[in-house]
Amino acid sequence: MSESTLYPVLLAAWLVLAAGVSPLLFLFTAPYGRHVRQGWGPALPDHLGWVIMEAPAALAFALLFALGPYRDSPVSWAFLGLWEAHYLHRAFVYPWTRRSRSRPMPLAIVGMGFFFNVVNAYLNGRYLFALSGGYPLTWLRDLRFLAGTALFLAGLAVNRQSDHILRSLRRPGENGYRIPHGGLYRWVSCPNYLGEIAEWTGWALATWSLPGLAFAVWTTANLAPRAWAHHRWYREHFPDYPPERKALLPGLW
Repeated sequence: MSESTLYPVLLAAWLVLAAGVSPLLFLFTAPYGRHVRQGWGPALPDHLGWVIMEAPAALAFALLFALGPYRDSPVSWAFLGLWEAHYLHRAFVYPWTRRSRSRPMPLAIVGMGFFFNVVNAYLNGRYLFALSGGYPLTWLRDLRFLAGTALFLAGLAVNRQSDHILRSLRRPGENGYRIPHGGLYRWVSCPNYLGEIAEWTGWALATWSLPGLAFAVWTTANLAPRAWAHHRWYREHFPDYPPERKALLPGLW
């Protein structure tokens, strides 16, 4: 089967799968981080799991850029810069800053994350750097690109700030949890997830592409249920948890 036939089939299946994942994740919380539990077989240290899961997204996307016919395009460089601003940090910096990096992560979770990132990087990178036919230079001043990039960068800033607040709650060697305060934690339990959803919604807008939309749908389908699980966990473990705080959307949910 040629790529021109396979690619749209894979993309359609990817979108359908994303729509089906979210209801399942509201019923079943993936067993890593604070939700880790026994019975999931072999495991790796948390930080190594994150590197193995996230590195393919950074590396495969860069490879598709380098091998694509539009690598000299300023628009391609802009897309590469946005993507790698997230994934180089997520793959090679973030795992080593986690206070819980010695906690186990099941190999099954690592494998699923690895698979997701390979497919997602292929769908986005192959489209942007080859199958799209190339973006004109004028795209850099198109309102969709400008608004999407602004939303992406705002989400990235919220995500990084929120992760920093979480890290600052623990002293070296501590493993327990505390109630986070500051930033958007004033209103929601998981502003880091809200920031990441904003990032990839901005990406979908900036690229104006079906693969970008699929990524935004996947991000929301994965992180909205996990935000709800975190919110419920905080309420169960901290009797003094702020009652006005929502799970993900300030004042709404």
